[in-house]
Amino acid sequence: MPVLNSTKNLHVIEPPTARREGVGVFEYTDHYTVFHYGRMPDVIPGKGEAICRMAVFNFRLLEEAGVRTHFRRFIAPNRIEFTLARLPDPAARPLTPASGNYLLPLQVLFRNELPPGSSVHRRLAVGDLTPADVGLDAVPPVGEKLKRPLIEYATTRDDVNRFLTPAEAQYLAGLDDEQFQALREVTLTVNTVLTGHADKVGLSHCDGKAEYLMSSDQELVLADSPGTPDESRLMLDGMHCGKQVLRDWYVGSGNEIPTSKLIADGAPRSQWPRPASLPPEFLPVMSDLYRSLSETWTGEQHWHGPDLPAAVRAVADVIGR
Repeated sequence: MPVLNSTKNLHVIEPPTARREGVGVFEYTDHYTVFHYGRMPDVIPGKGEAICRMAVFNFRLLEEAGVRTHFRRFIAPNRIEFTLARLPDPAARPLTPASGNYLLPLQVLFRNELPPGSSVHRRLAVGDLTPADVGLDAVPPVGEKLKRPLIEYATTRDDVNRFLTPAEAQYLAGLDDEQFQALREVTLTVNTVLTGHADKVGLSHCDGKAEYLMSSDQELVLADSPGTPDESRLMLDGMHCGKQVLRDWYVGSGNEIPTSKLIADGAPRSQWPRPASLPPEFLPVMSDLYRSLSETWTGEQHWHGPDLPAAVRAVADVIGR
């Protein structure tokens, strides 16, 4: 949930202390990010409001399922008020639940399918991962549906976040065995709820991630914006409903920013090359995609544009598969 290079603006209303949570407001902007670069040059009109409305819907859906969240209230059209926790010092020893009121410095990833663009395929290809790590007997084909969700862990505050072993994740989060198991179980519940809703509205919820804070009463609280296209990979009939189509265009057109190499070489961000702007005809179809996805997901009609199948077809026609 740290907002460095994020698409959200953070406004602190009441700062958190060691003894009590604070209050923050997220403003969802029309920016998008790819390649760990941060905000890209273009904005997609309406994206922020569309994702904000999905986040609000999901918080309410998850709370009905018994998941405690940091959501407090919706401030239309593109902001939420939420419970704000302390951000741990990455150079200090990990905080523990007894300290109370801190953001866990990791993200918990869940995978139901392995579609095009999933990092699992790349990591298997270079040997960073084995099929056994994914619960499979052999290298899976693109699009493989997993028999049970795969849970992984990664950092949140590195320039390029790195995957963690469960032991590393548990240490970084400062949790004991029972609390770490609870983290996994809550994440599986989050995944079940979001995947079930996606299926209900005709979408595939291929993968996603969740972040958590530890409350002052030592309870896990779901944070960030789960189940939105900034945090989850949603697909309709094999087509991505989110920024993966833009990431694919950057790669296919030779405009990818080699952020991993730039970071490995020690190049300061101020010296990174500026990304190419999107062709102007991309923006209206991406705007329609995000808005129609939001309307399909929430059941609320705000923009009365093309339906989601039509929006997906337009993206395929203009940007390409």
